[in-house]
This record gives sequence, C-alpha cells and structure tokens, in this order.
Amino acid sequence: MPQTDKAQDDSRQFVSFIKQQAVAMRENDGPPATLEAWNVQRQELRRRLIESWGGFPKRACPLKPQVVGGFERDGYRVEKLLLQPRPGVLMTANAYIPDVTGPRPAVLSVHGHWRLAKSEPVVQSRCIGLAKLGFFVLMVDAFGAGERGIGQALGEYHGEMVAATLWPTGLALAGLQVYENIRAVDYLLTRPEVDPDRIGVTGCSGGGNQTMYAGAIDERLRSVVPVCSVGTYQAYLGAACCMCEVTPGALSYTEEAGVLSLVAPRALMLINATRDSFQFSVDEAKKSLSTARGVFRLYNKEDHTRHVVVESAHGYNQEMREAMYGWMTKHLKGEGDGAPIAEAKIKTEEAETLACFPGETRPNGYITLPRFAAAESRRILKQRPIPDHVERWQADEVLMRSSLPRVLGGFPKLTSLDTKIHDDELGKRIEFSPEDGIRISALHQMVDGKHRKLAVLLDLDEGMKAATSPLAEELIRGGWDVVTMDLRGTGATAHSGDKIGRATDHNTAEWSMWIGRPLLGQWIWDIRRLLDAFDEHRGGLPDETALVGVGSASLIAICHAAFDRRVDRVATLGGLCSFASDTPYENQRMGIMVPGILRDVGDIPQLAALTSPRRFVIAGGVNGAGKALSTDQLGANYAWTKAVFKLEQSPKNLRIVTGKSLVELVDALTG
Repeated sequence: MPQTDKAQDDSRQFVSFIKQQAVAMRENDGPPATLEAWNVQRQELRRRLIESWGGFPKRACPLKPQVVGGFERDGYRVEKLLLQPRPGVLMTANAYIPDVTGPRPAVLSVHGHWRLAKSEPVVQSRCIGLAKLGFFVLMVDAFGAGERGIGQALGEYHGEMVAATLWPTGLALAGLQVYENIRAVDYLLTRPEVDPDRIGVTGCSGGGNQTMYAGAIDERLRSVVPVCSVGTYQAYLGAACCMCEVTPGALSYTEEAGVLSLVAPRALMLINATRDSFQFSVDEAKKSLSTARGVFRLYNKEDHTRHVVVESAHGYNQEMREAMYGWMTKHLKGEGDGAPIAEAKIKTEEAETLACFPGETRPNGYITLPRFAAAESRRILKQRPIPDHVERWQADEVLMRSSLPRVLGGFPKLTSLDTKIHDDELGKRIEFSPEDGIRISALHQMVDGKHRKLAVLLDLDEGMKAATSPLAEELIRGGWDVVTMDLRGTGATAHSGDKIGRATDHNTAEWSMWIGRPLLGQWIWDIRRLLDAFDEHRGGLPDETALVGVGSASLIAICHAAFDRRVDRVATLGGLCSFASDTPYENQRMGIMVPGILRDVGDIPQLAALTSPRRFVIAGGVNGAGKALSTDQLGANYAWTKAVFKLEQSPKNLRIVTGKSLVELVDALTG
C-alpha cells in the first residue's frame, strides 16, 4: 500500500471504529408495537436523557424577573429582561409583546450559533414576525453566548473548552440549556398576556437542537418547530458540532428518532435545507421523522407532523419562517390549515438597542459558564473532606473504585491481541489490537536486553515520537526500558481536522461521548492491552513497571494505575492538578474531561490517592488556565493525596518535585 494511502487509512481508523460501535448499539431498534409499550419506553427515555445531562435541580429557584428597559414599535413592544434560572445565574432575554388584548399564544425562541445570539437580525426577524401575528415571543440568550459570554463583547463561542469545564461535574451544556428553556416556559406562565395552554418553541441550528430537546421534555410546549437541526445522531459521527449539541452516551440507548417521538402527540414540524451539512441533511431527517411518525400513529395523530424542505443553505430564512408561522397559527391559535403565512414587513434593531447590559454595564461578578462550573465543582468537593482515619479512606476507596469503571464507560471484552513485533532502528516495534477495529503501535527501547525495569512514557502530543525526547533519554540513563505509543486517535491515527479552538481532540472526544465511551477510558484500555502484550510475549512484566504521563497524559497514567496493580510506580510531568477551573481549559485534551468523574469519583487529587501506597511522583503541575503551580501550591493542592499516603503508612512514596529537572523526576521515580 502506498504510504499516503496508509496514512489516510490510519487517520480514518478511529472514526470508522466509532461508527461501527454506534451501528452495533442501534441495530436492534424498532418502533413500539402498542401505545402501552411506548409509554413504558417513553418514561425510560426521558429518564435517561435527563440523567445524561446531569439531572435537573430538585427545586426550581425563584426567577426574580427584572425588566431593565424596553421600547415600542409598530404593532408590538419589546421588554429587556433578566431572569434567574438557577441561583445567582442571570439569563438575558427579550420579550416581544404584540399590541392585542387578552391572553394570547406564546412562542419561546432559541437562537443558534449566530455571533449576536438573541440580537442577530435573522433571529430578531422571526420574533418580530410572530409578534406581528399576535404571538407573545420570549427570546433568550443561551448560557455562554450573547450577553452571557466570558467577556462582555458579543460573539463568543460557548463550546469546546468553555463547555468542557462542565463535564467533570456531570453536567452537560445541552442539559443546562434545556433546563434554562424549561425555566423560560415557567416565566411565560407568569405573564398575564400568555395563554398557558398555547405555547410553542422554535429555533435553528443549535437553537433547533434545543427546540427538539425542550419540546421532548417539556409537555407544556404544544407546537415544536426545529429548523436546520434534525438529522440522526449517527450522522454526527465524523462531523464537528458544538458541545451544546452533545448528549453524553445518547447512542447507547436511543437515536434522534426517539427524542422526536417524545413530542407525540403534540405538533411537530421539521424544516430542513437542501444544502445543509450531512448531520442536518434532508435524508437524515427523513429517517428520524419516519420512525417518530410510527409513535404519532399510535396516538392517531400522524397529521400532527410535517416535514418542510427548503431549497437553501443552512439558516432560518423567510420561506422557513413563513412555514413556521402557518404551523404555529394552526396549532396554537386553531386557525388555518398550517400553510405558510406571508411575513409582514420587518425592521430589525441594532444589537445595543436590545442589550440588557448596554455598553460595559454587566456586573463584574457575573456568573459565566466556567465560573458556574467551578462553583459546582467546589460545592461537590466540599462533600469530600480529607479522610482523617483509615476506615474513612477505605469507605471512600471502595466507592471510588466501583464508580470509576462506570464513569469511564466500561471496558470491552478481551479479544485476541494479534500482536506483531518488528525490528526498528530504535528498538522493537509492537503492533496489537486492543479491541476489534483498533490497531495500536508502540516502540520498545531496551537498555541492556535484560528487561528489569519498564517505563511506559505517555505523551498525547508526541506519541511514539517521544522515544527521542529528553525525558525518554533520561529514563534510559536511569536504567529503564522505555515504551512509547500512539494511543488511539493520536499520533499516526490522529483524525485530520480534529482540533477546534483550544481543544486538540475536540471531534474524537465528542464522538466518543456520543457512544458513552469517553476517550480517557479507551486510552486506559489501550495501555492495559499493551501490558497484556508484554505479558504474553515476554513471559511477564518486570518487577518494576512504571507509567510516566506528560501533560494531559498525566491523568491517563493516574487512572490506569488505579485499575492495574501490575503498575507499581507512577510519575506525572506538568499535569492538570484539578478539574475545577473558572476559566476555559488551556493546553489540555478534551478526552480527559469525563462527564461525572469529579462528581462520582473525585477530583485529580482523589484519583491520585488510588495509586497509594505505590510510588507516585508529581513533577510540577498546572491549573485549568495552564498556569504552573509552585511547589507550595502543589503541596496544598494534593493535601488529600498526602493524607491517604500517610494513612497507608507510605508517606515517603509520594514525592512532589518542581518538574524543572528531568534528572530529579527520574531519581524520584527510581529511588
């Protein structure tokens, strides 16, 4: 095979594997035969979705609505609002109120990834168009977007490493937004102008995604119109999407058709564009709607579905809006047959006119998305005090060890490794299959052929190339055989175009999340099977086997050692010291941000405690913003870990060094 063809095959290996996994998960899907069967399935599906999002608060806090400004226009007026969907969190919104008397139908409008969020002209247009038809419209800014970004200027993107700060707490941006949209409906019900039995929802792209989810979960929404957003979950695999569209583990229990089915028997219109991305394409949407219509038929309400296809690119253009107006008018006003209604003349506003915080008047302590995530992390960690006696630690350890495999998505069955060993100019090239569909390469450099000490050097950026790094050279000088490897989806098998913003492994991490197998768990499995290959071909591992993790790979080394007692030493170099971060993660891999790991298992110091009483070397470390911690800060950060090593009577096996000297690191690991 030509080298270029092999490289292309290698770069497609991971996404092909993910797609195969997804197909196997959903191959037995079928429509429910009866309404009774569907009702059982429906309750379980709702439960699983909310669980995937990290759950909703048990009690809704007061919304504390504030009208902070407004203006009048021909046929309607606009109020600028602040709402509190969660304690201390402020949601910016605009209400478009028609000049009609008595309770009227209402529509919740949710934006997509337009730069100006609720103030984008194309977003304003549907709000104005609906208001001129007599609908009360509430337009909200999504968490992390519009006026709710990290900075005060409009145009921020709330995905990648901004939203990733949520995952360790168990929360997902998709679920946060669904809950906020439910609270927006709560607010609509407080308005005397709104008929509580006639509320709908619409949005486009990411807003269409939220429309689908909010419509599925909140049955107060009687008419649901997602635009340029519905396709299939499997169509996301191989594409880039925002974190706000990811429901962790969804493909392990449903497809998009299942979510659409939850809208039944209420009104559902899908609008798709002919020149859209594959994941939102007409044909993919047809697959999902066809299955969902089977559920609508169980209610004798197939006529409550409609699919509108518009010859256009991605967007929410006038033809799409007019189709939505007709559908909302039929199902919320009881007028007409759902045919399109011509749009009145529309004049949009400057973004500043709609701003709830004009200029730079937003309070300095405003809770941004990472600040919210950090506060949630710290709230959880307060419930995990440092263990002060052995029995307390043993109870914590049992809980942590039982929870970690589940959080990581479980591990596959053992299969044949099909190990091949070849000579390489630096040593021995080892190739093996940790599971069907994945092929891993590793490089073994031997000191003297006696194989007395083995160090597996993990570096997600360098992979096998770390064999020539200064750290590898220092380990070899210290008498260690060194193995470097390309973990799946990295090195030679890295997927082209994987990087989005700060996240080097954005797409592969998201695809893994869709099938419920976070990359961290997959990487741990690769290392386990590497050690199995050594066991198989060298008659066992040496007495001293170490894992050395560099940067983001530090957490891989820690978590693998928690499972594998064959590893008797661990060292980390410049690793992340805590998941809690009130700024977006910098210089980290999204693949190590596992949903629920901090909530259900612990923060990095708690995970590190699972290496006790074995040798554990912490050589420097960084916070979420990528800033290096001093030795004193490292000591304070790892107080939990130190307490456990002391309880296990092995305090000298925990060593904290600066990380500035590789000699110091290797000496601490070896001595």
